[in-house]
Amino acid sequence: MLYNISMTKFQLVLTGIFGVFLIVGVIIFSSYRGSLGNAISIEIWGTMPQTTFNEAIKATSLHQSKEFTLQYVQKTEEEFDASFIEALASGNGPDIFMLGSEKILKHRNKIFAIPYEAFTTRQFKDSFIEGAEIYMAPEGFLALPITVNPLVMYWNRSIFTEVKITEPPKYWDEFYNLANQISKKDGALNISRSLVAFGEFGNISHAKEIVINLAMQAGTPVTIWGSNNKALSVFADSFNKSTIPAEAAVNFYTEFSNPAKSSYSWNRSLNNSTNYFLGGDLALYFGFANEISNLQIKNPNLNFDVASVPISREGGVNVSYANFNSFAITKASKKISAAFSVISILTGKEGAMAFSKALRLPPARRDLLGQKQINSYESVFYDSAIRAKAWLDPSKGESDIVFRNMIESITSGRARTGEAVNRAHRELSTLLLK
Repeated sequence: MLYNISMTKFQLVLTGIFGVFLIVGVIIFSSYRGSLGNAISIEIWGTMPQTTFNEAIKATSLHQSKEFTLQYVQKTEEEFDASFIEALASGNGPDIFMLGSEKILKHRNKIFAIPYEAFTTRQFKDSFIEGAEIYMAPEGFLALPITVNPLVMYWNRSIFTEVKITEPPKYWDEFYNLANQISKKDGALNISRSLVAFGEFGNISHAKEIVINLAMQAGTPVTIWGSNNKALSVFADSFNKSTIPAEAAVNFYTEFSNPAKSSYSWNRSLNNSTNYFLGGDLALYFGFANEISNLQIKNPNLNFDVASVPISREGGVNVSYANFNSFAITKASKKISAAFSVISILTGKEGAMAFSKALRLPPARRDLLGQKQINSYESVFYDSAIRAKAWLDPSKGESDIVFRNMIESITSGRARTGEAVNRAHRELSTLLLK
């Protein structure tokens, strides 16, 4: 993190007219002891169902609290951003809102950053897993995390049994031999069964996240905080390696859509990867932990299991891409100290466990992730959450286009891998400057 500018001066520069408000917030944080009068009403916005939120709150000290009254407003994913911005502009916004890690930069200017004097870096690192440090910005903590939704590898047990393979791959280099054993192609290279949906973009669920996971394991965090207190792209950096990590990752990913390779397993004419897996013709499907219920409901007869995302046998970074969910305080709230007290409870041990159970996702707290899970699926989700990492996405929709253009320019032969990666890096840099 960068601390070459005093925190007070930095906050004044960053937030303008809110500078004094931030300083007052630090004082309030250190002196707040709860309401001595009537319960303070705190409004929270999120996309989780009302019933799920209520279920979690009942398991915390906030249920029937005499200090705080919580008003939860549920919004759909599609309407949240527009409604949130409109409400803040009209002065009717919430005190707290749920912030996914993919929207950190999108909403950064609307967040009251918890100063490092009020909640120290040591406290944060002792409480939450390493991947949660995505919420640590130069000006303070942008949010406190509650749950982790890691990318995992679902595998079709029936397909593996048919080819007499007893377990899913643990290393990426196993994919080459597995493609020869599992993928089925006719003389015209028409694919009837696939090992893995890699290589294309439009018909592969979570293609961007898969590529980023590969790139992170190869050695690039994709984006970092720069000296100007803005996020910047390092996607095309070499990090003193002989091969640029992002290029190595993209080369591996696109190989499986190359008809000239023996590992050829996917093309753009096939059905969407989620549906292909549900249909029983895809051996390995990379999806998020929260998809498991949907997969079970849509095809109760599908014989599948779940495993962690493979790693490189030659070292690298043991990473599983993940989406984090958290609670953030809005800069416009007139109840900063009370809001901080509420999110401290929501993300504490009791609150985090309650939301973890209600959402059926691993908690972001270290003390909870260390607890052994009996459920076979949840044990994998917990292990994957421990090694989870996210990235500073400038804009989900726009970055999707950047990665799509990168992959499709390679698979169509319009660009070499190095050219495509460099272009993606430049485009990400442009998005991050907005």
